Amino acid sequence: MPFTTLNSKTFQALFNYASIGILVTNASGEIQMANKYIEHQFGYEESELIDKKVEVLMPSRLKERHIKHRDKFLSDPHSRPMGLGMELTGLKKNGVEFPVEVSLGHYSIEEDNFSLAFINDITQRKETEQAIKQLNAHLEEKVKEGSQSLALTVDQLSAQIKETERKDAELERVNTFLNNIWNHAGAIILVCNKKGIIQFYNPAAEKALGFKADEIVNKHTLALFHDNTELQVKAAELSEELGRPIKPGFEVLATLTQLNRSNDLEWHYVRKDGSTFFVSIDITPLRDNHNDIGSYLSIAIDISEKKVAEAELRTALEKEKELNELKSRFVSMASHEFRTPLSAVLSSAYLLSRYLTTEDQAQRDKHIQRIVSSVSSLTEILNDFLSVGKIEEGNIHPHYSSYDVKKQMNDAIQEVQHLLKKGQQIIYSPSGGNTVYLDPSMMKHIVTNLLSNAIKFSTEDSTIALETRNSDNELILSVKDSGIGIPKEDQENLFKRFFRSSNVTNIQGTGLGLHIVNKYAELMDGNVKFKSDLGKGTTFIITFKNKKSGNENNTDH
Repeated sequence: MPFTTLNSKTFQALFNYASIGILVTNASGEIQMANKYIEHQFGYEESELIDKKVEVLMPSRLKERHIKHRDKFLSDPHSRPMGLGMELTGLKKNGVEFPVEVSLGHYSIEEDNFSLAFINDITQRKETEQAIKQLNAHLEEKVKEGSQSLALTVDQLSAQIKETERKDAELERVNTFLNNIWNHAGAIILVCNKKGIIQFYNPAAEKALGFKADEIVNKHTLALFHDNTELQVKAAELSEELGRPIKPGFEVLATLTQLNRSNDLEWHYVRKDGSTFFVSIDITPLRDNHNDIGSYLSIAIDISEKKVAEAELRTALEKEKELNELKSRFVSMASHEFRTPLSAVLSSAYLLSRYLTTEDQAQRDKHIQRIVSSVSSLTEILNDFLSVGKIEEGNIHPHYSSYDVKKQMNDAIQEVQHLLKKGQQIIYSPSGGNTVYLDPSMMKHIVTNLLSNAIKFSTEDSTIALETRNSDNELILSVKDSGIGIPKEDQENLFKRFFRSSNVTNIQGTGLGLHIVNKYAELMDGNVKFKSDLGKGTTFIITFKNKKSGNENNTDH
């Protein structure tokens, strides 16, 4: 059936203004519909794509393989991400290739099978990942260069000192040079004897660590500046590896040096005031004429800024991953939740064109109502998405006003009447005064959502109890059902976005309703609690502080 028979303005708006590319193909892989975002992604007009093979949007080297994958998908169609473990590539009209993510859906109308593809341009994510790799490599190279430069300087100093033993005439010049390096080096330079007792402690160390030289020299070992927990962990690792006990102090550092593992290790240094910072440490053994270790040279470089940059980049990457996971969840949910109402709209629109006589008006009315109901369902889903988006952006604030809470509850009951199953009834039990000072719009959403869920997850001939208790101090709202209940292992995740309990997979829903309820309650300083027994039912209880209009500032949306 050609998709051009659908004339619903609402569906066209949904389809064409989605900020993700959407393609519909028939069983032969021929494009039947393409939304506006596809034109933005690939540079084609929709008319150029209709009835073309979907492979026109791929590089030629991938087309043959894709045809095989497409045929395999059609033999066992189900919603899933496309190309797991592979890099997927799209081809623009102008020949430019770009990386994409594709999620596939499938549905049937009459005897015709159609595939639904959601296409996401991930060029920016790839560029971000590459930038992170390059920056990490750059930072590591800078640290390595600094360590190598300092080590080279120390080697040169050592050679110069030996030369002064033979040339007393050069002693003053060498000392001057050494003092300049010692006093102005940006790194923490420490020299200790073979037992770890610090013999030399440069000004940069005083500045970075907060200890004066006379507090340290000949009194403490290098281990003084190390985090005890890190030394204990490393001591345990070395003890297990070497088969002998290693004490969690200077012995750890000396052992690492003997194993040639001391260079470029990252540790936490502890300042005199107890604060810590990251350092990269090189420890070099200084040997005498008999090749015995007489002392150790430690050069530590503060890498706190590098760690902060790494953390920021890691946070940005995690945020990007989270957004992409949410997009994937949305695509997966949309392909499932949109399929039923869209199929109903398409099939009813098609059947409407078959009823041409006056006698067919009843059938026409039936299918018109079916289209209206399906579009309403889609609108509710989209409204949930818009609400979540505004909440996450911080663009929703409570708009308080005084109103009759009992009337609002009765109106909400009337609004969900059409959802009631056979024999179901809602019993409302109010107590206390009528007037509350809350956001009526948010409260309406909370109540209708809780009632809708209670109806949806309860059986026929069941009773749903709605109760409000209004006092001078608080308003308590509760909704109790005798439905399927929530498994204990799912309860801690109940208010997360897109989360659905494991026992409701065969019941329609987006997993956003309770998330929005919880957020709206928080915005009005409310507290949401619930108790649930599997197979017996669930009770949601929300407590609001009773605000007084005369003492409360009115906050606009």
